[in-house]
Amino acid sequence: MTTVEKHSLTALARTQLEGARSSSTGRSARTVYGGHEHQLRQTVIALLEGQVLDEHESPGEATLHVLGGRVRLVTDEVSWDGAPGDLLVIPPARHSVEAVKDSTILLTVVKSA
Repeated sequence: MTTVEKHSLTALARTQLEGARSSSTGRSARTVYGGHEHQLRQTVIALLEGQVLDEHESPGEATLHVLGGRVRLVTDEVSWDGAPGDLLVIPPARHSVEAVKDSTILLTVVKSA
C-alpha cells in the first residue's frame, strides 16, 4: 500500500514566520521533505525584512518558490526579485537571498551526485 504525506505550506510558512519573529537571528526553517538521506530536499524558510542568507554555493539544482513577502536573489552579476507565487531558478553560481519584506520561501534542492 502506498502512503502519501500531506503538508500545509501555508500553515508551515505561518509557523516559521512566527519562529523568525521570536528568534534573535530573524530567521527560521524547517525541512518539509528529504534531508541527508535523500537527493531531494524541500525546506520552508522564513526571513524577516532585512535578513540575508549569506552568499553560498548551490549544492545542486535548486529553485526558490516565494510563499509570502518579497525576496531578492543576488549573484555577483545580477539580481532577481521574487513576490508571492514566483518561482526563481537558482543559478549554479554563488548567491545570496535577501528579505525585502518579511518573507517565507520554499527552497527545493536536488543534490549533485
